[in-house]
Amino acid sequence: MAGIYIHIPFCIKRCDYCDFYKTTNMSFKDEFLKILRKEITLNTQFISAEEINTIYFGGGTPSVLAPDEVKNILDLIFSHVKNIHKITEITFELNPDDATENYLNELKETGVNRLSIGIQSFDPVLLKTLNRRHDAVQALDVVWKARDAGFNNISIDLMYGLPGLSMEIWEQTVEKAIKLNVEHISAYHLTYEPGTVFYKKLQKGIFKEMPEDESLQQFKMMIEKLKKAGYEHYEISNFSLPGKRSVHNSNYWDGKKYIGLGPSAHSFDGKKRWWNVSDINSYLKGEFVENEEVLTGKDRYNELVMLKLRTMGGVQVEELKRVGDEYFNFFSFSVEKHILSGNVKYEDGRYFITEEGIFISDYLISELFYE
Repeated sequence: MAGIYIHIPFCIKRCDYCDFYKTTNMSFKDEFLKILRKEITLNTQFISAEEINTIYFGGGTPSVLAPDEVKNILDLIFSHVKNIHKITEITFELNPDDATENYLNELKETGVNRLSIGIQSFDPVLLKTLNRRHDAVQALDVVWKARDAGFNNISIDLMYGLPGLSMEIWEQTVEKAIKLNVEHISAYHLTYEPGTVFYKKLQKGIFKEMPEDESLQQFKMMIEKLKKAGYEHYEISNFSLPGKRSVHNSNYWDGKKYIGLGPSAHSFDGKKRWWNVSDINSYLKGEFVENEEVLTGKDRYNELVMLKLRTMGGVQVEELKRVGDEYFNFFSFSVEKHILSGNVKYEDGRYFITEEGIFISDYLISELFYE
């Protein structure tokens, strides 16, 4: 199985925390769509040779595209896919204030069957802090509108660890998300990425990072409430109702192949990675790939550890052995102290991070990297 990721690099305005590549110059859109079609055509060998099972529109803000523009992209891809019936999931990232009834009804007709809605918060003050376009009412209404349009696979994004986010507000946020009964919830802790407005405010002392113990309390409360509501915690930041995991993202974590289209998009064919230029002007000139790297044994080991230990399924002994005895022996030695601390567990031929270790997973994974 393989996936296709399409990066739509346009935003009407910038969210103050976001460091994904984007531009607010919407005048480039028509030319971008023309060049994107060219890039799709140049990659038809990959698209036609692989068994494609997922397509993902990310950004930026894909919902700046009109539904007929989305359909044109999908139709071009479909014309090169060898077995269109194998495509089980087509995800589209959506901004709440773009979601009119007409837009959602027309989007449903394009073949998109899964929405990823960037809600982030239901609190009006925090939405302004984040510089989001939508308000608290739109954050709730968008799910009901999507249901009315026939979407039965909906994911929402939430954020915690935000400046000004109290435990009370966060608990209310999680409870509102549960009442919406969406199939999937992605919840991310705020990171202050260099170059963002949030990072600059942190440097100036306007914002302060949330103390680790408060972040941990928010994280644990969320896990407890979502599990009680029937959500499966299948990856560090992702929760789903039974049978509703993100297939596209799961393919990333399982090391499956994918092709990335659009500025800054990344691709992987099982042996090497390559990535596109993060510049709309260069992209519009037809300059697509910026660089590539062939993965060494060390790279493959580190990626296996990084990706698989993010999931609750963990990493299998057999997967580690396939990379090489040197790396398996290193892992077996290095992981022992984390097993003794209770942060990692070995069971049924697999190693996985325990609930106690999830919050320090980045540290644990880095400890197991082969340097």
